[in-house]
Amino acid sequence: MLDESLLDSPEGLSEADHRGLLRGAAEAGARVRTAARHSAEAGINDLKPDGRPRAVLIAGPGAAATHAADLIGTLAGAGSPVTRLAPTGVAPAAGALRWELPGWVGSVDLLLITTPDGTEPGLSLLAEQAYRRGCNVVAVAPSRSPLADAVNGSHGLFVPMATAPYDQDEPLAASAPGVLWALLTPLLALLDRTGVLAAPPDALGKVADRLDAVAERCGPVIATYSNPAKTLAAELADALPIVWTEGVSAGPAGRRFAAALAELSGTPAVVAELPEALAAHSALLAGPLAASADPDDFFRDRVEEPPALHARVVLLRDRPIGGLTAAPGARDLALSHDTPISELEPEEGGELETLAELIAITDFAAVYLALASRA
Repeated sequence: MLDESLLDSPEGLSEADHRGLLRGAAEAGARVRTAARHSAEAGINDLKPDGRPRAVLIAGPGAAATHAADLIGTLAGAGSPVTRLAPTGVAPAAGALRWELPGWVGSVDLLLITTPDGTEPGLSLLAEQAYRRGCNVVAVAPSRSPLADAVNGSHGLFVPMATAPYDQDEPLAASAPGVLWALLTPLLALLDRTGVLAAPPDALGKVADRLDAVAERCGPVIATYSNPAKTLAAELADALPIVWTEGVSAGPAGRRFAAALAELSGTPAVVAELPEALAAHSALLAGPLAASADPDDFFRDRVEEPPALHARVVLLRDRPIGGLTAAPGARDLALSHDTPISELEPEEGGELETLAELIAITDFAAVYLALASRA
């Protein structure tokens, strides 16, 4: 059950936030600026590569590496294929994970290693394997970690992760807002220099500004009625979120939102892109999860009986209404099954800015849902 009164209690939210999730979301813009400075100090802005890599491979544990690979692959397009190297192992522990390079990897490819831990022996072995293959290696991880030594010893490029003092208080959640931007920003700066995607320093500055603007709109002191993230969290209480995305950049934001809901608040969610989502989820909306599927709910004891789980569509769009869009059809399908719908659309700006806004608002929403559900 969601304690909606906690949403409008900044002090209560702070007391419940043992993992520093709200601080990570609020400081996302600062993380981008710090990470950009670390990138410049590591020499990324002065690189003069011979050309674009044939392929980009991304390795790292958990959701942080998955989301980074998803975002980079979307921004890069078909110019240089982006592949995430999934780990193997018997447990999701640093010492148990192993990564392997595909057999075709060589000197014309680029390996990116990203981790908020840096103690994984498997990543150090991967860096050494890449060095033997002649593959270029760039890593982002906490400074003075075993991975930093391994990458430097393999003649790779190491960029210290932008961290905050409270990061050491509790184990970092892979979907934590601060983790994503601390790891992603140096990779964007690097891939801009190599021609894989467009993320020049001024664009990263605009991303930081947009993240700051979202923090002002969605911070804990802003009341629920004027706070889009708190509003979304309240709407998703006792609901199964069905996340539909429209537009290229909205896809990674929706997939990250679903992952963050699961990891941070224990809320299951399904996600799909329009227009295919209309066919993929039409049976789901017509089934027992639709709001109209439980006619006896009116007679439910509101005190003793928990509410039935019903679907709620969350529509994330990265382009303004108009032109070729499946949004009207999405609204019609949801409402025809008495399924409520929440919509988020960023303000105008560059692709990186609008993507950052969608991620930031949904990050705040996932955090608020996690904190208020555990009160």
